[in-house]
Amino acid sequence: MTLQITVRGTAQESYPAERALLDLAVSVEGADKAEVAGKAAEVQAPLIEQLEQLKDRGAVTHWAADRVHVYSHRPYDPQGRRLPVVHVARLDVSTVFVDFDRLSGFVDHWSAHDGVEIRGPRWDVTEKNRRAYESDVRRAAVDDAVHKAQGYANAVRGGRVVPIEFADPGMLDEGGGHPPRMMAMASAEAGPGITLTPEPIVIAIAVDARFTTSTER
Repeated sequence: MTLQITVRGTAQESYPAERALLDLAVSVEGADKAEVAGKAAEVQAPLIEQLEQLKDRGAVTHWAADRVHVYSHRPYDPQGRRLPVVHVARLDVSTVFVDFDRLSGFVDHWSAHDGVEIRGPRWDVTEKNRRAYESDVRRAAVDDAVHKAQGYANAVRGGRVVPIEFADPGMLDEGGGHPPRMMAMASAEAGPGITLTPEPIVIAIAVDARFTTSTER
């Protein structure tokens, strides 16, 4: 009797963080729109200059300052009365660090500046290494699927399993489902200076597989 076995193989591995994606924003508000925009540009200029220096030293792979948002609004006072118009200028900057010591110093320095917001970092591995890591983890997930399928076959005294289909989760049958790919976590310690220490990057892969075998009569 022919037997079909469908299983999901999983695997995950941890890798040290290799880059940090950092988002910054220069935000200035005031009563005069032109003055607000000028002050935002004044704050942004030395920030970009420092990023360019860090790029020359190899600590930063690239940076971008490609978004600007200037708007106006009228806030309310505690009694609900409308206050005069407030103008806001916001300049966004994004950058990628590969030198984490210099990253900590950069964040420590700019976090003390008025008008500068810092979000992140988001830890990651390089794009080139991610493909290689995922390939290794995917092979391990396939091995896990084969091991599970063979275990089912052995339980019913079946023969050696033969794979007939492999797919991303949810693709062998109707329905959704996507394989987990990457999780990055970070920890930050506050003290005399900011210290950023990334936790390992966890790459997890799942694969659905279908096998066939023949059971003993």
